[in-house]
Amino acid sequence: MPRRRIRVTDVPLRAAFAALRTELGVPSDFPPEVLSEAEQVPDLKGYEEATDLPLFTIDPPASTDLDQAMHLSRRGTGYRLRYAIADVAAFVAPGSALDAETHRRVLTLYFPDTRIPLHPPVLSEGAASLLPDQIRPAALWTIDLDADGRTTATDVHRALVRSRARLDYEGVQRVVDAGTAEEPLQLLRVVGELRERLEVERGGISLRVPEQEIVERNGTYELTYRAPLPADGWNAQISLLTGMAAAELMLAYGTGVLRTLPAAPDGAVGRLRRTALALHIDWPHHVSYAALIRSLDPGIPSHAAFLQECTTLLRGAGYTVFRDGALPSLTTHAAVAAPYAHCTAPLRRLADRYASEICLAAVAGEPVPAWVLAAFDSLPREMSEGGHRAATAERACVDLVEAAVLKDRVGEVFDGYVVDVDEHRPKVGTVQLETPAVVGRIDGEDLSLGERLRVRVVQSDPGASPGAAKVRFAPA
Repeated sequence: MPRRRIRVTDVPLRAAFAALRTELGVPSDFPPEVLSEAEQVPDLKGYEEATDLPLFTIDPPASTDLDQAMHLSRRGTGYRLRYAIADVAAFVAPGSALDAETHRRVLTLYFPDTRIPLHPPVLSEGAASLLPDQIRPAALWTIDLDADGRTTATDVHRALVRSRARLDYEGVQRVVDAGTAEEPLQLLRVVGELRERLEVERGGISLRVPEQEIVERNGTYELTYRAPLPADGWNAQISLLTGMAAAELMLAYGTGVLRTLPAAPDGAVGRLRRTALALHIDWPHHVSYAALIRSLDPGIPSHAAFLQECTTLLRGAGYTVFRDGALPSLTTHAAVAAPYAHCTAPLRRLADRYASEICLAAVAGEPVPAWVLAAFDSLPREMSEGGHRAATAERACVDLVEAAVLKDRVGEVFDGYVVDVDEHRPKVGTVQLETPAVVGRIDGEDLSLGERLRVRVVQSDPGASPGAAKVRFAPA
Protein backbone atom coordinates (compact mmCIF):
# COMPACT_ATOMS: atom_id res chain seq x y z
CA MET A 1 0.00 0.00 0.00
CA PRO A 2 1.43 3.42 -0.86
CA ARG A 3 2.81 5.13 2.19
CA ARG A 4 1.34 8.53 3.10
CA ARG A 5 4.11 10.82 4.30
CA ILE A 6 3.10 13.42 6.85
CA ARG A 7 5.15 16.45 7.87
CA VAL A 8 4.65 17.63 11.46
CA THR A 9 5.88 20.84 13.06
CA ASP A 10 3.94 20.78 16.33
CA VAL A 11 5.76 19.77 19.56
CA PRO A 12 2.72 18.25 21.39
CA LEU A 13 2.10 16.01 18.42
CA ARG A 14 5.70 14.83 18.52
CA ALA A 15 5.15 13.73 22.13
CA ALA A 16 2.00 11.89 21.05
CA PHE A 17 3.91 10.05 18.33
CA ALA A 18 6.56 8.99 20.85
CA ALA A 19 3.82 7.64 23.14
CA LEU A 20 2.26 5.83 20.17
CA ARG A 21 5.53 4.04 19.41
CA THR A 22 5.71 2.84 22.99
CA GLU A 23 2.10 1.64 22.95
CA LEU A 24 2.55 -0.28 19.70
CA GLY A 25 5.79 -1.89 20.89
CA VAL A 26 7.77 -0.47 18.00
CA PRO A 27 11.48 -1.44 18.20
CA SER A 28 13.75 1.43 19.14
CA ASP A 29 17.42 1.02 20.02
CA PHE A 30 19.49 -1.76 18.48
CA PRO A 31 21.11 -4.26 20.91
CA PRO A 32 24.88 -3.74 21.46
CA GLU A 33 25.82 -6.98 19.69
CA VAL A 34 23.83 -5.90 16.62
CA LEU A 35 25.57 -2.53 16.53
CA SER A 36 28.94 -4.24 16.88
CA GLU A 37 28.24 -6.58 13.93
CA ALA A 38 27.02 -3.66 11.83
CA GLU A 39 30.42 -2.00 12.17
CA GLN A 40 32.31 -4.99 10.72
CA VAL A 41 34.07 -4.37 7.40
CA PRO A 42 32.72 -6.74 4.70
CA ASP A 43 34.85 -8.90 2.43
CA LEU A 44 34.40 -7.48 -1.06
CA LYS A 45 36.72 -9.81 -2.96
CA GLY A 46 35.33 -10.93 -6.28
CA TYR A 47 33.26 -7.81 -6.94
CA GLU A 48 33.49 -6.33 -10.42
CA GLU A 49 34.98 -2.82 -10.62
CA ALA A 50 32.28 -0.44 -11.91
CA THR A 51 33.14 2.77 -10.10
CA ASP A 52 33.59 4.62 -13.39
CA LEU A 53 29.86 4.36 -14.13
CA PRO A 54 28.34 7.86 -13.50
CA LEU A 55 25.37 6.78 -11.39
CA PHE A 56 22.96 9.15 -9.66
CA THR A 57 20.28 8.71 -6.99
CA ILE A 58 16.83 10.33 -6.76
CA ASP A 59 15.25 10.54 -3.31
CA PRO A 60 13.56 13.08 -1.02
CA PRO A 61 16.07 15.79 -0.02
CA ALA A 62 16.59 14.58 3.56
CA SER A 63 17.01 10.89 2.70
CA THR A 64 20.31 9.22 3.56
CA ASP A 65 19.25 5.54 3.29
CA LEU A 66 19.80 5.33 -0.46
CA ASP A 67 18.97 1.92 -1.93
CA GLN A 68 19.19 2.64 -5.67
CA ALA A 69 21.42 4.52 -8.09
CA MET A 70 20.92 4.57 -11.87
CA HIS A 71 22.40 5.50 -15.20
CA LEU A 72 20.59 5.59 -18.54
CA SER A 73 22.12 5.64 -22.01
CA ARG A 74 21.12 5.13 -25.61
CA ARG A 75 21.89 1.76 -27.21
CA GLY A 76 21.26 1.74 -30.95
CA THR A 77 17.58 2.56 -31.36
CA GLY A 78 16.91 1.50 -27.79
CA TYR A 79 18.19 2.17 -24.30
CA ARG A 80 20.31 0.65 -21.53
CA LEU A 81 19.53 0.96 -17.84
CA ARG A 82 22.29 0.36 -15.28
CA TYR A 83 20.64 0.13 -11.87
CA ALA A 84 22.70 -0.39 -8.72
CA ILE A 85 20.90 -1.81 -5.68
CA ALA A 86 22.61 -1.68 -2.29
CA ASP A 87 24.14 -5.10 -1.55
CA VAL A 88 22.93 -5.51 2.02
CA ALA A 89 23.89 -9.18 2.07
CA ALA A 90 27.55 -8.10 2.04
CA PHE A 91 27.04 -6.70 5.56
CA VAL A 92 24.55 -9.13 7.14
CA ALA A 93 25.93 -12.56 7.96
CA PRO A 94 23.26 -15.30 7.89
CA GLY A 95 22.35 -16.43 11.40
CA SER A 96 24.02 -13.44 13.05
CA ALA A 97 22.47 -11.18 15.68
CA LEU A 98 22.12 -8.51 12.99
CA ASP A 99 20.29 -10.95 10.73
CA ALA A 100 17.92 -11.91 13.55
CA GLU A 101 17.22 -8.26 14.32
CA THR A 102 16.23 -7.55 10.72
CA HIS A 103 13.79 -10.44 10.87
CA ARG A 104 12.33 -8.91 14.04
CA ARG A 105 11.93 -5.47 12.43
CA VAL A 106 11.10 -6.56 8.83
CA LEU A 107 10.55 -3.02 7.53
CA THR A 108 11.72 0.50 8.15
CA LEU A 109 8.82 2.24 9.89
CA TYR A 110 8.06 5.84 9.01
CA PHE A 111 6.55 8.24 11.53
CA PRO A 112 5.90 11.92 10.90
CA ASP A 113 8.71 12.92 13.26
CA THR A 114 11.23 10.11 12.75
CA ARG A 115 11.86 6.70 11.20
CA ILE A 116 12.63 3.39 12.86
CA PRO A 117 15.18 1.74 10.56
CA LEU A 118 15.39 -1.89 9.53
CA HIS A 119 19.20 -1.79 9.84
CA PRO A 120 21.42 0.22 12.20
CA PRO A 121 22.04 3.70 10.77
CA VAL A 122 25.76 2.95 10.53
CA LEU A 123 24.72 0.64 7.68
CA SER A 124 21.46 2.04 6.30
CA GLU A 125 22.68 5.64 6.31
CA GLY A 126 26.38 4.89 6.09
CA ALA A 127 28.43 1.93 4.87
CA ALA A 128 25.67 0.26 2.80
CA SER A 129 23.94 3.40 1.53
CA LEU A 130 24.71 4.53 -2.03
CA LEU A 131 25.82 7.97 -0.92
CA PRO A 132 27.58 10.17 -3.47
CA ASP A 133 31.33 9.87 -3.96
CA GLN A 134 31.54 6.69 -1.88
CA ILE A 135 32.56 3.25 -3.17
CA ARG A 136 29.81 0.79 -2.28
CA PRO A 137 29.00 -2.89 -2.97
CA ALA A 138 25.89 -3.33 -5.09
CA ALA A 139 23.85 -5.73 -7.15
CA LEU A 140 24.32 -4.04 -10.50
CA TRP A 141 21.49 -4.61 -12.98
CA THR A 142 21.86 -4.09 -16.72
CA ILE A 143 18.52 -4.00 -18.52
CA ASP A 144 18.42 -3.39 -22.27
CA LEU A 145 15.27 -1.94 -23.81
CA ASP A 146 14.09 -1.57 -27.38
CA ALA A 147 12.81 1.64 -28.94
CA ASP A 148 9.39 1.09 -27.31
CA GLY A 149 10.84 0.51 -23.85
CA ARG A 150 10.34 -3.26 -23.82
CA THR A 151 12.97 -5.42 -22.10
CA THR A 152 15.24 -7.31 -24.49
CA ALA A 153 17.99 -8.51 -22.13
CA THR A 154 18.64 -8.65 -18.38
CA ASP A 155 21.79 -9.19 -16.33
CA VAL A 156 22.69 -8.70 -12.67
CA HIS A 157 25.94 -9.30 -10.81
CA ARG A 158 27.88 -7.95 -7.86
CA ALA A 159 29.96 -4.83 -8.43
CA LEU A 160 31.63 -1.94 -6.64
CA VAL A 161 29.95 1.31 -7.66
CA ARG A 162 30.20 5.01 -6.88
CA SER A 163 27.29 7.40 -7.22
CA ARG A 164 28.17 10.81 -8.60
CA ALA A 165 25.15 12.86 -7.51
CA ARG A 166 22.29 12.80 -5.00
CA LEU A 167 19.25 14.35 -6.68
CA ASP A 168 15.70 15.04 -5.51
CA TYR A 169 12.41 14.94 -7.40
CA GLU A 170 11.78 18.67 -7.61
CA GLY A 171 15.31 19.36 -8.81
CA VAL A 172 15.05 16.62 -11.45
CA GLN A 173 11.70 17.94 -12.65
CA ARG A 174 13.06 21.47 -12.87
CA VAL A 175 16.11 20.70 -15.02
CA VAL A 176 14.28 18.20 -17.23
CA ASP A 177 11.49 20.71 -17.92
CA ALA A 178 14.05 23.42 -18.63
CA GLY A 179 15.93 21.17 -21.05
CA THR A 180 19.19 21.69 -19.14
CA ALA A 181 19.54 18.14 -17.79
CA GLU A 182 22.38 15.94 -19.03
CA GLU A 183 21.40 13.07 -21.31
CA PRO A 184 21.17 10.32 -18.63
CA LEU A 185 18.64 12.42 -16.75
CA GLN A 186 16.75 13.46 -19.88
CA LEU A 187 16.50 9.76 -20.72
CA LEU A 188 14.79 9.16 -17.38
CA ARG A 189 11.84 11.07 -18.81
CA VAL A 190 12.02 9.27 -22.15
CA VAL A 191 12.22 5.78 -20.65
CA GLY A 192 9.77 6.62 -17.86
CA GLU A 193 7.14 7.76 -20.34
CA LEU A 194 7.72 4.72 -22.56
CA ARG A 195 7.23 2.44 -19.57
CA GLU A 196 4.08 4.34 -18.59
CA ARG A 197 2.67 3.70 -22.07
CA LEU A 198 3.47 0.01 -21.73
CA GLU A 199 1.74 0.02 -18.34
CA VAL A 200 -1.38 1.39 -20.02
CA GLU A 201 -1.10 -1.29 -22.72
CA ARG A 202 -0.95 -4.18 -20.27
CA GLY A 203 -3.65 -2.72 -17.97
CA GLY A 204 -1.41 -1.81 -15.05
CA ILE A 205 -2.16 0.92 -12.53
CA SER A 206 0.14 3.36 -10.71
CA LEU A 207 -1.72 5.28 -8.02
CA ARG A 208 -0.49 8.86 -7.80
CA VAL A 209 -1.56 9.25 -4.18
CA PRO A 210 -0.84 12.76 -2.88
CA GLU A 211 1.52 13.27 0.02
CA GLN A 212 -0.49 14.41 3.03
CA GLU A 213 1.13 17.15 5.10
CA ILE A 214 0.14 18.93 8.27
CA VAL A 215 1.50 22.39 9.03
CA GLU A 216 1.00 24.68 12.02
CA ARG A 217 0.05 28.29 11.37
CA ASN A 218 -0.81 30.78 14.09
CA GLY A 219 -1.60 28.09 16.64
CA THR A 220 -3.91 26.10 14.35
CA TYR A 221 -3.38 23.08 12.14
CA GLU A 222 -3.94 22.73 8.42
CA LEU A 223 -3.90 19.64 6.25
CA THR A 224 -2.51 19.95 2.73
CA TYR A 225 -1.53 17.59 -0.04
CA ARG A 226 1.59 17.48 -2.20
CA ALA A 227 0.70 16.08 -5.59
CA PRO A 228 3.41 13.81 -7.00
CA LEU A 229 5.49 15.19 -9.85
CA PRO A 230 5.95 13.44 -13.20
CA ALA A 231 9.54 12.74 -12.07
CA ASP A 232 8.15 10.67 -9.19
CA GLY A 233 6.38 8.52 -11.73
CA TRP A 234 9.41 8.15 -14.04
CA ASN A 235 11.54 7.05 -11.11
CA ALA A 236 8.86 4.59 -9.97
CA GLN A 237 8.77 3.08 -13.46
CA ILE A 238 12.50 2.28 -13.23
CA SER A 239 11.89 0.40 -9.99
CA LEU A 240 8.86 -1.38 -11.47
CA LEU A 241 10.88 -2.33 -14.56
CA THR A 242 13.56 -3.90 -12.38
CA GLY A 243 11.03 -5.69 -10.18
CA MET A 244 9.37 -7.15 -13.27
CA ALA A 245 12.74 -8.24 -14.64
CA ALA A 246 13.55 -9.89 -11.31
CA ALA A 247 10.26 -11.78 -11.31
CA GLU A 248 10.86 -13.08 -14.83
CA LEU A 249 14.36 -14.25 -13.86
CA MET A 250 13.03 -16.11 -10.83
CA LEU A 251 10.14 -17.71 -12.71
CA ALA A 252 12.52 -18.96 -15.41
CA TYR A 253 14.90 -20.19 -12.71
CA GLY A 254 12.12 -22.00 -10.84
CA THR A 255 12.83 -20.50 -7.39
CA GLY A 256 11.85 -17.11 -6.07
CA VAL A 257 9.82 -14.77 -3.91
CA LEU A 258 7.17 -12.74 -5.73
CA ARG A 259 5.01 -9.83 -4.69
CA THR A 260 1.52 -10.96 -5.69
CA LEU A 261 -1.95 -9.41 -5.69
CA PRO A 262 -5.15 -11.09 -6.90
CA ALA A 263 -7.62 -9.18 -9.06
CA ALA A 264 -10.01 -6.98 -7.07
CA PRO A 265 -13.46 -8.51 -6.51
CA ASP A 266 -16.33 -6.93 -8.41
CA GLY A 267 -17.86 -5.63 -5.21
CA ALA A 268 -14.77 -3.59 -4.36
CA VAL A 269 -14.79 -1.83 -7.72
CA GLY A 270 -18.55 -1.26 -7.40
CA ARG A 271 -17.96 0.43 -4.07
CA LEU A 272 -15.40 2.74 -5.67
CA ARG A 273 -17.92 3.61 -8.39
CA ARG A 274 -20.36 4.82 -5.75
CA THR A 275 -17.61 6.80 -4.04
CA ALA A 276 -16.68 8.38 -7.38
CA LEU A 277 -20.30 9.44 -7.86
CA ALA A 278 -20.35 11.09 -4.45
CA LEU A 279 -17.14 12.95 -5.22
CA HIS A 280 -18.55 14.17 -8.57
CA ILE A 281 -15.98 12.17 -10.53
CA ASP A 282 -17.33 11.19 -13.93
CA TRP A 283 -16.81 7.45 -14.44
CA PRO A 284 -18.71 6.20 -17.51
CA HIS A 285 -19.43 2.48 -17.49
CA HIS A 286 -17.40 1.91 -20.64
CA VAL A 287 -14.28 3.39 -18.95
CA SER A 288 -12.13 0.89 -17.07
CA TYR A 289 -10.82 1.43 -13.56
CA ALA A 290 -7.26 1.70 -14.89
CA ALA A 291 -8.26 4.31 -17.48
CA LEU A 292 -10.10 6.37 -14.85
CA ILE A 293 -7.09 6.39 -12.52
CA ARG A 294 -4.86 7.74 -15.28
CA SER A 295 -7.33 10.56 -15.96
CA LEU A 296 -7.35 11.91 -12.41
CA ASP A 297 -5.43 14.95 -11.19
CA PRO A 298 -4.07 14.41 -7.64
CA GLY A 299 -3.92 18.18 -7.25
CA ILE A 300 -7.74 18.34 -7.19
CA PRO A 301 -9.03 17.60 -3.63
CA SER A 302 -11.88 15.31 -4.74
CA HIS A 303 -9.52 13.36 -6.99
CA ALA A 304 -6.97 13.11 -4.17
CA ALA A 305 -9.62 11.70 -1.83
CA PHE A 306 -10.69 9.15 -4.44
CA LEU A 307 -7.10 8.06 -5.15
CA GLN A 308 -6.59 7.46 -1.45
CA GLU A 309 -9.71 5.29 -1.36
CA CYS A 310 -8.33 3.31 -4.31
CA THR A 311 -5.49 2.06 -2.13
CA THR A 312 -8.03 -0.31 -0.54
CA LEU A 313 -7.73 -2.49 -3.65
CA LEU A 314 -4.07 -3.14 -2.78
CA ARG A 315 -4.77 -4.69 0.62
CA GLY A 316 -4.67 -8.27 -0.62
CA ALA A 317 -1.02 -8.05 -1.68
CA GLY A 318 1.34 -10.63 -0.25
CA TYR A 319 4.60 -12.49 -0.77
CA THR A 320 4.60 -15.85 -2.58
CA VAL A 321 7.63 -18.15 -2.42
CA PHE A 322 8.30 -21.13 -4.68
CA ARG A 323 11.22 -23.46 -5.37
CA ASP A 324 12.48 -26.32 -7.50
CA GLY A 325 10.29 -25.38 -10.48
CA ALA A 326 6.98 -25.77 -8.62
CA LEU A 327 5.40 -22.47 -9.71
CA PRO A 328 2.55 -21.05 -7.62
CA SER A 329 -0.99 -20.69 -8.95
CA LEU A 330 -0.79 -16.89 -8.67
CA THR A 331 2.35 -15.32 -10.12
CA THR A 332 1.10 -11.83 -10.99
CA HIS A 333 0.45 -8.55 -9.23
CA ALA A 334 -2.91 -7.17 -10.34
CA ALA A 335 -1.88 -3.52 -10.13
CA VAL A 336 1.33 -4.14 -12.08
CA ALA A 337 -0.56 -6.48 -14.44
CA ALA A 338 2.52 -8.72 -14.66
CA PRO A 339 4.76 -10.88 -12.46
CA TYR A 340 6.61 -8.62 -10.05
CA ALA A 341 9.09 -8.85 -7.18
CA HIS A 342 10.30 -6.48 -4.50
CA CYS A 343 14.06 -6.23 -4.97
CA THR A 344 15.00 -2.52 -5.12
CA ALA A 345 14.80 -1.43 -1.45
CA PRO A 346 16.87 -3.87 0.66
CA LEU A 347 17.92 -1.21 3.15
CA ARG A 348 14.27 -0.70 4.09
CA ARG A 349 12.53 -4.01 3.32
CA LEU A 350 13.68 -7.47 4.42
CA ALA A 351 12.35 -9.51 1.47
CA ASP A 352 14.42 -7.56 -1.06
CA ARG A 353 17.69 -9.00 0.26
CA TYR A 354 16.39 -12.49 -0.48
CA ALA A 355 15.04 -11.61 -3.92
CA SER A 356 18.37 -10.08 -4.89
CA GLU A 357 20.28 -13.22 -3.90
CA ILE A 358 17.98 -15.43 -5.97
CA CYS A 359 18.38 -13.24 -9.03
CA LEU A 360 22.18 -13.22 -8.67
CA ALA A 361 22.15 -17.01 -8.44
CA ALA A 362 19.80 -17.33 -11.43
CA VAL A 363 22.00 -15.24 -13.72
CA ALA A 364 25.18 -16.98 -12.55
CA GLY A 365 23.60 -20.41 -12.98
CA GLU A 366 24.43 -21.29 -9.39
CA PRO A 367 22.36 -22.81 -6.57
CA VAL A 368 20.42 -20.43 -4.33
CA PRO A 369 22.30 -19.96 -1.02
CA ALA A 370 21.04 -22.31 1.68
CA TRP A 371 20.31 -19.42 4.04
CA VAL A 372 17.88 -17.98 1.48
CA LEU A 373 15.96 -21.24 1.11
CA ALA A 374 15.90 -21.70 4.89
CA ALA A 375 13.88 -18.48 5.23
CA PHE A 376 11.18 -19.49 2.74
CA ASP A 377 8.88 -21.08 5.32
CA SER A 378 8.73 -17.96 7.50
CA LEU A 379 9.42 -15.02 5.16
CA PRO A 380 5.87 -14.49 3.81
CA ARG A 381 4.43 -14.53 7.33
CA GLU A 382 7.12 -12.17 8.64
CA MET A 383 6.52 -9.74 5.80
CA SER A 384 2.77 -9.88 6.36
CA GLU A 385 3.11 -9.21 10.08
CA GLY A 386 5.62 -6.44 9.47
CA GLY A 387 3.35 -4.87 6.87
CA HIS A 388 0.42 -5.03 9.27
CA ARG A 389 2.44 -3.30 11.97
CA ALA A 390 3.54 -0.60 9.54
CA ALA A 391 -0.04 -0.05 8.38
CA THR A 392 -1.30 0.12 11.98
CA ALA A 393 1.35 2.69 12.89
CA GLU A 394 0.61 4.73 9.78
CA ARG A 395 -3.13 4.69 10.36
CA ALA A 396 -2.66 5.69 14.00
CA CYS A 397 -0.39 8.58 12.97
CA VAL A 398 -2.90 9.80 10.40
CA ASP A 399 -5.64 9.57 13.03
CA LEU A 400 -3.55 11.70 15.39
CA VAL A 401 -2.93 14.31 12.73
CA GLU A 402 -6.56 14.48 11.67
CA ALA A 403 -7.74 14.76 15.26
CA ALA A 404 -5.25 17.56 15.87
CA VAL A 405 -6.61 19.43 12.85
CA LEU A 406 -10.16 19.39 14.26
CA LYS A 407 -9.49 19.48 18.00
CA ASP A 408 -10.49 23.15 18.29
CA ARG A 409 -13.41 22.83 15.87
CA VAL A 410 -15.76 20.51 17.77
CA GLY A 411 -19.33 21.62 17.08
CA GLU A 412 -18.56 23.03 13.62
CA VAL A 413 -20.33 21.75 10.50
CA PHE A 414 -18.58 20.51 7.34
CA ASP A 415 -19.54 19.06 3.97
CA GLY A 416 -18.55 15.45 3.44
CA TYR A 417 -19.24 12.13 1.74
CA VAL A 418 -20.01 8.68 3.08
CA VAL A 419 -17.11 6.50 1.93
CA ASP A 420 -17.91 3.40 3.99
CA VAL A 421 -20.95 1.89 5.70
CA ASP A 422 -20.86 -0.87 8.30
CA GLU A 423 -22.31 -3.96 6.61
CA HIS A 424 -24.22 -4.98 9.74
CA ARG A 425 -24.99 -1.52 11.16
CA PRO A 426 -26.29 0.83 8.43
CA LYS A 427 -26.32 3.77 10.86
CA VAL A 428 -22.54 3.53 11.39
CA GLY A 429 -20.09 4.54 8.71
CA THR A 430 -17.13 6.64 7.66
CA VAL A 431 -17.19 10.16 6.26
CA GLN A 432 -14.52 11.91 4.18
CA LEU A 433 -14.72 15.69 4.58
CA GLU A 434 -14.39 17.82 1.46
CA THR A 435 -11.99 20.06 3.34
CA PRO A 436 -9.93 19.62 5.42
CA ALA A 437 -8.94 16.15 4.19
CA VAL A 438 -10.11 14.32 7.31
CA VAL A 439 -11.82 10.95 7.63
CA GLY A 440 -13.91 10.07 10.68
CA ARG A 441 -16.64 7.80 12.02
CA ILE A 442 -20.29 8.84 11.87
CA ASP A 443 -23.22 7.53 13.91
CA GLY A 444 -26.81 8.54 13.25
CA GLU A 445 -29.35 8.04 10.52
CA ASP A 446 -29.29 5.29 7.89
CA LEU A 447 -26.33 5.90 5.59
CA SER A 448 -25.85 5.28 1.89
CA LEU A 449 -22.40 4.69 0.44
CA GLY A 450 -21.40 7.72 -1.63
CA GLU A 451 -24.03 9.94 -0.02
CA ARG A 452 -23.20 13.62 0.33
CA LEU A 453 -24.18 15.19 3.63
CA ARG A 454 -23.36 17.87 6.17
CA VAL A 455 -21.85 16.64 9.42
CA ARG A 456 -21.03 18.12 12.79
CA VAL A 457 -17.80 17.35 14.62
CA VAL A 458 -18.78 15.79 17.95
CA GLN A 459 -15.36 14.44 18.95
CA SER A 460 -11.77 15.12 18.00
CA ASP A 461 -9.39 13.58 20.49
CA PRO A 462 -5.69 13.22 19.60
CA GLY A 463 -5.18 11.45 22.92
CA ALA A 464 -7.43 8.47 22.18
CA SER A 465 -5.68 5.09 22.12
CA PRO A 466 -4.70 3.46 18.79
CA GLY A 467 -7.69 1.78 17.20
CA ALA A 468 -10.17 3.99 19.02
CA ALA A 469 -12.21 6.52 17.06
CA LYS A 470 -10.38 9.83 17.39
CA VAL A 471 -12.69 11.83 15.13
CA ARG A 472 -16.45 11.34 15.24
CA PHE A 473 -19.22 13.04 13.31
CA ALA A 474 -22.97 13.24 13.56
CA PRO A 475 -25.48 14.33 10.90
CA ALA A 476 -25.93 18.11 11.07
